Amino acid sequence: MGFRKLFIFALMMSGTTLFAGCGWISSLTNRVSTAVGLSDTGTVIAKKAQIRTSYAVVASDLLEVKRGDQLDIIDQVEFEKVNWFRVRARDEDQTEGWIEAQNLITGDVLEKSKKLSEADADAQPQANGILRAKSNLRLSPEVRDDNVLLKLDNGSTFEIVTWTFVPKAQDESTEDDSAKNGTKPGKKQKNEDIEAAKEAGDPEKLDEKYDVWYKVRLDRSVSPAPAGWLFGRQVELQVPNDIVFYQQNNKKFVTWQRIDALDTSLKDDTKAAHPSSWIILSRTNTVKAIDGREPDFDGVLLLGYDKYDQSHYRIYPLIGEVWGELPLKVEGTNDNRTFTLRLRNTTSGQIEDKHFNVYFDKTRYKLRLPDDMANYETTKGK
Repeated sequence: MGFRKLFIFALMMSGTTLFAGCGWISSLTNRVSTAVGLSDTGTVIAKKAQIRTSYAVVASDLLEVKRGDQLDIIDQVEFEKVNWFRVRARDEDQTEGWIEAQNLITGDVLEKSKKLSEADADAQPQANGILRAKSNLRLSPEVRDDNVLLKLDNGSTFEIVTWTFVPKAQDESTEDDSAKNGTKPGKKQKNEDIEAAKEAGDPEKLDEKYDVWYKVRLDRSVSPAPAGWLFGRQVELQVPNDIVFYQQNNKKFVTWQRIDALDTSLKDDTKAAHPSSWIILSRTNTVKAIDGREPDFDGVLLLGYDKYDQSHYRIYPLIGEVWGELPLKVEGTNDNRTFTLRLRNTTSGQIEDKHFNVYFDKTRYKLRLPDDMANYETTKGK
């Protein structure tokens, strides 16, 4: 053992002894320690974190690591209800020390996220989102102790690949492991409002019956885990600035795709605000389940942008109300786009792919409908 390692070891022992005093030996019985093997690796998920001489409060910092850095995991300890990993860095000195477990994702957990990502690696993103609060990224759309991949910071951004509606539990919470104030929302009053609405014959509200969960794709700069599920109430959809005002209170945009190409000459900070032509799918806040399944969208809006008038216009003919499922697929060039919607045939009840064509005619976009669109009008929920 080299002089540096002996010095580090001595610092670790002295720091732990100072923290725990004469009770250091007895403290060993109050922690859980498991050897995880020299072959195990961890990837740093925090923007920055410190490898320390020990897990004691008075420990010194040895090495700063960054998101994406890989470390060899040597040991694991729970001390004072905080999990720690003993790790070896891959720097020139192969620095060894302790790091809080919350700053790492282990190799086996990371592999599960990669497999989740592979399932829809070629899928077009349906929307962009940002976290309103710190939240758990999970392996499945449910709150369980054994499906947490990692914790994402408030403000983390991502692509939304798909989503699902999950019936609300009786003891529902509006948050998923974000900061809590110790009180729960007024469920009694909320339940009374729901029952009053039922008695009045009002349609059942989607957000009162279900929670939405988003399957997301993350950039490496945000998370080493490439995919996972997020609790929808902590997700804010980043609807483009030029179309956000076309939303209605009871009809929210759920996915959107450009018809025309984004001007690459624009600066990054102005691209998002630059007006474009759009294919937009929306969803009303009304339960429309058929055979236990809710539509992902029930409205289609096509907006063209006239750069001379500097205003949007409706692309005709109108599609109107439908009963559809994700994903929305868009192909082709700017002047001739084909997009595919998965719609329910009201005659057969089957979900079928229907292909629409948006083409540029002289000065404006026009829409060519499939021949049998009459069979895809809205069906009332059962």
